[in-house]
Amino acid sequence: MSASNIKLGMSNALTGPASYAGKGVSRGATVYFEQLNNSGGINGQQVELIGLDDGYEPDNTIKNIKNLIIQEEVLALLNFMGTPSSHAVLPILKQSNIPYLMPLTGADFLRIPVIDNIFNLRASYLQEAQAQIEFLVEVKKVSKIALVIQADEFGLSAQRSYEQILKKYNLEAVITERYKRNSNDIERVLDNLTTIPLDAVIFVGTYQPLSYLINLGYEQGIRAYFSTLSFISSSYLFARLEHPSKVIVSEVIPSPYECQWRICKKFIRDMKQAGYVDFNKFQLEGYINAHIFSLVAKRCGKKLTRACLLNKFNSFEYNRGGLNVAFSPDNHQGLNQVYLSFSDSLKAEN
Repeated sequence: MSASNIKLGMSNALTGPASYAGKGVSRGATVYFEQLNNSGGINGQQVELIGLDDGYEPDNTIKNIKNLIIQEEVLALLNFMGTPSSHAVLPILKQSNIPYLMPLTGADFLRIPVIDNIFNLRASYLQEAQAQIEFLVEVKKVSKIALVIQADEFGLSAQRSYEQILKKYNLEAVITERYKRNSNDIERVLDNLTTIPLDAVIFVGTYQPLSYLINLGYEQGIRAYFSTLSFISSSYLFARLEHPSKVIVSEVIPSPYECQWRICKKFIRDMKQAGYVDFNKFQLEGYINAHIFSLVAKRCGKKLTRACLLNKFNSFEYNRGGLNVAFSPDNHQGLNQVYLSFSDSLKAEN
């Protein structure tokens, strides 16, 4: 590759239980940059996206980020995945001041207070928690809510958000259970959930343990609502439901099939041209993240440096074709939309 290429680094789960998300954003970003490079790149420079697999394990993310910064000398980091991974590399990010752009996490520690070299696109866990709990409490009139939390920084960050919103309704979780990341450590959790009356179960984690919990819980008589964050693909989860369970997934990116943004239609065209026939929100998110990076980078002209990139992100505003993104020095989150997706049984109830 030419030294004049723009090198970006990416670390996410390409293997393991969370690979559905990592592969999705990787494919979306890769397709976007391939199309961009074929059209001349960014101010004549080709974009090289170096993607590494961390299996959704923070220790691997630390190794990968050191490789990307020191060995590959990338300009910026894009599409890193997961709250535990972001928390693990945070000291490196602060020390290096390398741009950390649009990671797949809604964690509060990446947003408040604002960190100069970190820019988020997706809505926060707090905003997702607000949408879920508002629906459960105001629409479905639930009050007895359980929390089932992945035992890591993802779980802790999301738990803080849920508890903050529950407090607004003068509620607190009637039970809080934890389980190990990248495991199906769910039967013990379920045994404890069946000991008390429940209206709803809020789950933080990946889709495999959640689908197992929902299906096994239904067989054991649990008829509560289940609600979870956008880290879980609603299409993956709903396809694995074996019973008429009532499930809510909050989303921060619209469905590619329903989205009316101009960028969504271009996404589908480019993905089809690249040979893909099934589209999901993680692919679309990776594609949009690559699009936003490219728009900002173009504003630096031929002198694309980390300092210029961060400076241009701080004043970036974009409102075209329905996509409205804005950053400022005191707000490093570009989007605020949250969408709720419902399982078929819940749609029928509504």
